[in-house]
Amino acid sequence: MLKKLDIVGAGDTVTSALALCMGAGLHPAEAAEFANIAAAVTVQKLFQTGTASGPEILEIGKDADYIYQPELAIDLRGACYLDDTEIELCSESMPQARIKHAVFDHDGTVSTLRQGWEQVMAPVMIRAILGDKYETADETLYHQVRNRVLDYIDKSTGIQTIVQMEALVEMVGEFGLVPGDEIRDKFGYKEIYNDALMELVNKRIEKFKHGELDIHDYTIKGALEFLEALRKRWIKLYLASGTDCDDVVAESEALGYAELFDGGIYGSVGDIARYSKKMVIEKIMTENNLQGPELAVFGDGPVEIRESRKRDGIAVGIATDEIRRHGLNPEKRTRLVKAGAHIIIPDFSQQGKLIKFLFRE
Repeated sequence: MLKKLDIVGAGDTVTSALALCMGAGLHPAEAAEFANIAAAVTVQKLFQTGTASGPEILEIGKDADYIYQPELAIDLRGACYLDDTEIELCSESMPQARIKHAVFDHDGTVSTLRQGWEQVMAPVMIRAILGDKYETADETLYHQVRNRVLDYIDKSTGIQTIVQMEALVEMVGEFGLVPGDEIRDKFGYKEIYNDALMELVNKRIEKFKHGELDIHDYTIKGALEFLEALRKRWIKLYLASGTDCDDVVAESEALGYAELFDGGIYGSVGDIARYSKKMVIEKIMTENNLQGPELAVFGDGPVEIRESRKRDGIAVGIATDEIRRHGLNPEKRTRLVKAGAHIIIPDFSQQGKLIKFLFRE
């Protein structure tokens, strides 16, 4: 769940934490990291000038999500590209790749079957929050709810749908416009959203089956060719999605590329304690005794990019305009740079040059 934040007192926390660490003889870089984590504790304490205890700092520091290069993220003018390509090199600290295994997100990275899911989820969330006031809410209230929803969807791209619905339950309660006994649980809201989305997806699959559209109409440009190229190098491939596992398998089989993922296809099982992209990445690295640079993660969402960076893997952000299925989506680029992508590509059309760079050929 992406929590609301209250920045009151964050500066005081940073100042006091820095003073504490410097007084204890820590290196300035270590002091800055500690102060940053301490402030991350206090900003999550709403409507108060929060304080951060030792145990709280240690707990949040175990698995912190960092924001990388915010200036570069919001300003394309600072982008640096591989010679004669659209492949953006975002990090000078990228380790030397020794790729043996590769994890791919599905929607927006390989498949565009669910393109437009945000436009399906947003009205579902807005209606749920406004309840009976959906038709009559004044402009101020409507846009307050809408902006809250759109901000959440943008930040939660890549996480499991069930987690997004947990957040929706909290937002419904937060706004207080729906009586408590009428608020659905996460499964109820997920059913509403899934029904609306699958109507769209099933229509697209039918067009594919009838030959009205082909595989290239439903995949990111060059994605399948890139997967085939990795397979020829004996790279083991995995598909990991926040979408329900049965749907991921069915959609990849319907489009005919499920067999490329010889490492397995993973998706949500409706229980966040049993599945997450973090768990998949940890499982792959542990079972195969991988060092960080032996794993590459490709995705268009911050979740998989962050988890790759935390484990010193190679993080490749796919910032594609999904409507065209090629070319750069600047908003995606922004969030992927912030999540820590080493490389950003607009699509896989320059796959040959990307492979040469990754494998240092």
